[in-house]
Amino acid sequence: MSELVLPKINKETISKKEYIFKNLAKIINSENVLSHADEIKPYETDGLSAYTQTPLAVVMPENTEEVSNILKFCHKENIKVVPRGAGTGLSGGALPLNDAILLSLGKFNKIIEIDFENKCVVTQPGVTNLGITHAVQHKNFYYAPDPSSQIACSIGGNVAENSGGVHSLKYGTTTNNILGVEIVMMDGTICRIGGKTLDQEGYDLMGLICGSEGLLGVITEVTVKILKNPQIVKAALIGFPTIEEGGNATSEIIASGIVPAGMEIMDKVLIEATDNFSKAGYPRDAELLLIVELDGTESEVDELLKQVSSICKKNNCSSLKLSKNEKERLSFWAGRKAAFPACGAMAPDYYCMDGSIPRGKLTEALLEIKRLSEKYELPVANCFHAGDGNLHPLIMFDGSDKEQLRKTEEFGAEILKACVRLGGVITGEHGVGIEKRELMCEMFNNDDIQQQLDIKSSLDEKNLLNPGKVYPILRKCAEEGRVHVHRNEEKFPDLPRF
Repeated sequence: MSELVLPKINKETISKKEYIFKNLAKIINSENVLSHADEIKPYETDGLSAYTQTPLAVVMPENTEEVSNILKFCHKENIKVVPRGAGTGLSGGALPLNDAILLSLGKFNKIIEIDFENKCVVTQPGVTNLGITHAVQHKNFYYAPDPSSQIACSIGGNVAENSGGVHSLKYGTTTNNILGVEIVMMDGTICRIGGKTLDQEGYDLMGLICGSEGLLGVITEVTVKILKNPQIVKAALIGFPTIEEGGNATSEIIASGIVPAGMEIMDKVLIEATDNFSKAGYPRDAELLLIVELDGTESEVDELLKQVSSICKKNNCSSLKLSKNEKERLSFWAGRKAAFPACGAMAPDYYCMDGSIPRGKLTEALLEIKRLSEKYELPVANCFHAGDGNLHPLIMFDGSDKEQLRKTEEFGAEILKACVRLGGVITGEHGVGIEKRELMCEMFNNDDIQQQLDIKSSLDEKNLLNPGKVYPILRKCAEEGRVHVHRNEEKFPDLPRF
């Protein structure tokens, strides 16, 4: 790693902030260093908009060398750095700190190479998820992971959070669809992990980086797998009169050995909201809606749809509609893809949770969420990636009412604790961020936590990369207890975290 040499600036004659700004403006174009209040206002939150924090500055590098030099400077001067992609994350992972610079990768927005022969795309991290599919669809290829925010979320952010989507059941989440990354470590070292091959030698470092939430390095390039479009895709729209019957049908479909391309559940509240929003033609009399999509050869899909229909009828479905063409199939998904914006008409604010459970526990989870909704007197709408047990309850509240926000936070925490009790985990694809960091000890014991902290410390010994995320605990989780962190204000700030 070459040493970064900058023209000397007299620290004695200017403030620390001004010293940082002047040096950053020497590393990159000064127009790409934002420090005025009106410039940095749009960056004070991510998709978890209940929490805001003003960054020290926003820096927008244009290439990997600039990222490396920024991190070298920050490492030398002990300046915290928060990486940010498109800012669509829902766990507060890109929430800035007022004593940290926000490193925005928005200018990394180009596809570098499309390699159809090796079925992969090399892209900068600021390219949108859907942008990759748009770039290859003329050759009948696509990129499989498809989070609901795919029109806006960036592929770099997808790697940081290990994002999924409605088709993760069959094709996997981001970790199953990336082949390589270029990553810059906190000291400025540029590393390449993986490439165009399907496997790599040595340790599975890709598995470590994917889902690391910006704590280990800054991703500046990603190589992803692309897939050939299947011969045919069909979907079934199935209504059930009760939660139990819909949950049982879902479990039975998977237990029978059928692997749908996607399988989603929506409850009655969300059925009505999304149908109002997108006019998808959903069965409004149903208590639970199941969307099952199958792809492959025509004979295979037709046979599997017969089996799905038989299972659903056995479980007393109240309606069953099979897509007759591509337009109708897309209409089935229109409401599900619009679930989050549709909730905007139901309350001033909503809080999207993210947890995972064993598939056989879907019914228990839904009933528990219903009970908690009554306990906290807050309405909730449910959409689940039913096939892989990833839950997304949407809690409705008024953010201007502090008491409602407090109840919402408690309600969400209880949902995630229930996921753990049912044999699941506190996140599926949104990450931990600031949202779930107090719940890490619900899942992990002191040794588990310490092992994770040791990895973090080995790659970022000064704890400068995205500090305060994921681990809101003292070194001895079990012995010293958890530390409550609210809106980035930590108790006992002088105690070491790592």
